[in-house]
Amino acid sequence: MNSIVINIGNTNIRFGLFDDDNCDISWVINTKPYKTTDELYVQILMLYQTYKIDVENIDKIIIGSVVPQLTKVVASGIKKIHSKVPIIVDRNTPSGVIPKSKQMGTDIYANLVAAHNLYPGSKKIILDFGTALTASCLDENGETLGVIIAPGIVTSLNSLIQGTAQLPEIELVKPKSVLGLDTISCMQSGMVYGFLGMVEGFIDRINDEVNDNCFVIATGGVSHVYKPLTDKINIGDRLHTLKGLYFLGKDL
Repeated sequence: MNSIVINIGNTNIRFGLFDDDNCDISWVINTKPYKTTDELYVQILMLYQTYKIDVENIDKIIIGSVVPQLTKVVASGIKKIHSKVPIIVDRNTPSGVIPKSKQMGTDIYANLVAAHNLYPGSKKIILDFGTALTASCLDENGETLGVIIAPGIVTSLNSLIQGTAQLPEIELVKPKSVLGLDTISCMQSGMVYGFLGMVEGFIDRINDEVNDNCFVIATGGVSHVYKPLTDKINIGDRLHTLKGLYFLGKDL
């Protein structure tokens, strides 16, 4: 069965083509500026052509969103293309995970669901390096142990640049040294090693609180920058949230 899975986030909308449980192709468009149904219709069709996706071969479309004002717009565009109503999943969609909160975002819930399905048998921490930086924790039985929400890395960097007169835009990469002597390397050190320290601190404190050594998954926008710099993250998977949405919708 072929499915298109769509994750509508605050910064990006990620699409994935799933052949059964495998995501073969994935692509991303900007969430902002918000688009109309007609604009999305054209943009999605063009990307389908680029990735040689045959609309007739798609059996199911699954949407998860943390941007309510875009959910119906994307769903309408998809319905126009596929002539079928997409499945919209959220924290109320049944799964093997117990959310334990009526405030949990769809993305965090999907992260927990993916971890529960893909990495059974241990407590897990999922770090999502998105618009917000989140750390969510799950036990072996699918029970949610809790979540941390902090400012996102790119969100914080943009705030720093916009709030100062002389700090430039920078590429978010590991600097040559911790101590910099020019503005760009100083900022790179602060953004990379500052947030790395925060992430490692989250992991240590969560492990202490749940009295275990959790399996750690990193996903989201800039996770690839941080994963190689620490041995506290076990695996990086940019499609982790998308996989969670797939598991939520596959049997509906």
